[in-house]
Amino acid sequence: MASLRGCATPVDVRELSLLLPFRSPSPSSPLQEGYGLLIQPTLQVEALNQLLKSCGEQPRSADLWNHVIRQSAWHLVVQNPQGCWVGFIRATSDRALNANLWDLLTVPDEPAREEVIRALVVAALERLRRELSGCSISISAPKEAIAALKHAGFVIDPGGIRAMGLRLKDKGDAQKA
Repeated sequence: MASLRGCATPVDVRELSLLLPFRSPSPSSPLQEGYGLLIQPTLQVEALNQLLKSCGEQPRSADLWNHVIRQSAWHLVVQNPQGCWVGFIRATSDRALNANLWDLLTVPDEPAREEVIRALVVAALERLRRELSGCSISISAPKEAIAALKHAGFVIDPGGIRAMGLRLKDKGDAQKA
C-alpha cells in the first residue's frame, strides 16, 4: 500500500488503528469563521474526487461513490469560505455493536487543516454517541490525524489490537494483469 504525502485519508491501515471508549467527554472544536460543517449534503462526486486527488488518491466513479454513500449511515463535509469541500468523513455501523469511521479526507494545503480534521472527528463522535451509544467506534487513520483523535479520546491500538486492510483491484485491473 502506498503511503500518502501528508494527507488525512485512510490508505495504509498499518499506520494507525484506533478504538474509542464511549465514556470520554467530547471536546469542542469550532471551525474558523466562514467554514461550515455540512450534515448529509447532496453527493458531489467531483468535489469528493478533488479531495481524493489532493490526497494523492485515485478518484472513484459516480457509481462507486453512490454505493459507498448508500452503505453509510451518514456523512459529514467541511466547506471553506469559498464554498469548496475541504474535509469529509463517513460512518458505517451494524447498528448493534460496531461503528466505523471511513474516508477521513482533508486537503493537505488547507490553511485550517488541523481544525477541519478536529471538527470532523468531534462532530462524527457526537453523532455516534447520540445515535449509536452502545457501539464501539473504530477508525483507520493516517498519522496526520493522531493529535485530533487522541484529543477526542481515541486510544491507539488498545490492548495490542491491530487492524489490517486489503485493497481489492478493480475488475479492469485484474483483466489487464
